[in-house]
Amino acid sequence: MVTIKEIAAAVGVSSATVSRVLNYDPTLSISTKKRQAIIETAEALNYATPRNRSRAAAQAVGAGLKIALVHFLDPAQELADPYYVGVRLGIESRCQALKSEVVKVFLTGSSPEAAMLEGASGVVAVGHYYGDELEWLRRHSRHLVFADHAPAGDADDSVLSDIALAMTRLLEAVHAMGYRRIGFIGWIDTFYGPDNIHSERRCRTYIDWMTKAGLYDPELCMVERRTPDSGYMLARAMLAKPDPPKILITCNDNMALGAYRAIHEMGLRIPEDIAVVSFNDIPVAQFLGPPLSTVKIPAELIGETAVDLLLERLSGREVAKKVILATEVVWRGSTPQPTEATARVEATAPGAF
Repeated sequence: MVTIKEIAAAVGVSSATVSRVLNYDPTLSISTKKRQAIIETAEALNYATPRNRSRAAAQAVGAGLKIALVHFLDPAQELADPYYVGVRLGIESRCQALKSEVVKVFLTGSSPEAAMLEGASGVVAVGHYYGDELEWLRRHSRHLVFADHAPAGDADDSVLSDIALAMTRLLEAVHAMGYRRIGFIGWIDTFYGPDNIHSERRCRTYIDWMTKAGLYDPELCMVERRTPDSGYMLARAMLAKPDPPKILITCNDNMALGAYRAIHEMGLRIPEDIAVVSFNDIPVAQFLGPPLSTVKIPAELIGETAVDLLLERLSGREVAKKVILATEVVWRGSTPQPTEATARVEATAPGAF
């Protein structure tokens, strides 16, 4: 494969100049004639950028592969949660581009035939797995990548967003807006059992941050087992309290939809009486009345990156890798518009308060 150094020698310029031209550096001072000579020489020698070489290598590895997509939700549950639909679509679109076959396996209570995984070149597991399910996946997968979850330890490939960090930054931002009565509704992570109902990452971070700030009120933190009506029931119960919150953080956008229904039924206005902010940024969030402020988690990119990690394994990488994708708050009409002070808080280092 031709190198930048060879192109530089053919044209009679430095390797740095060739690199800057091929990367379209607008600050480079070079004649049009010389720039054209570099580009034409690169094309004549079939030069490919490192990024394009990586893509070509990935396509060569991925073509004809059979990849098992293991989901912790059944089809009906997934359809009710657009976030996980986005993760799956990211996996499928990346596999389609690579000409890889995708086989869907639903691990929802009972283990499927191990042959379904053992016959695949690799497995992308979507969602949260613990205990026996986690060990079953590890035992029957040639190569295994987790999407939207990172098991404890450093033995597995995984890709996700840092939800605890996202919650910290969100709390710092709403605090900078002047909010002190900050409510939270979420769900119980069943893995940790009934004696530890506040173990879910967003909930745990909320309690820790509010406690450190001297603002924590147990009455403003409500969780229950996740159901389609959780957001509605919890929001209605919280807003019926004698001293309700001024802003409500919901664990995800599906819960926010239920909270909106409860708020409207109670004759309250958003954001004048109660502001709302959530997580995930599912497509419907921007069309609510008013549009929902929410932490954008890159669901499809999580799925795409999981496939890329799997291809790296198939290409020989031996050391496990964890990829953390950034989040951002998308401010919309369900909260007052953030000020410059809020924007500065969002940009500060984790834990600044």
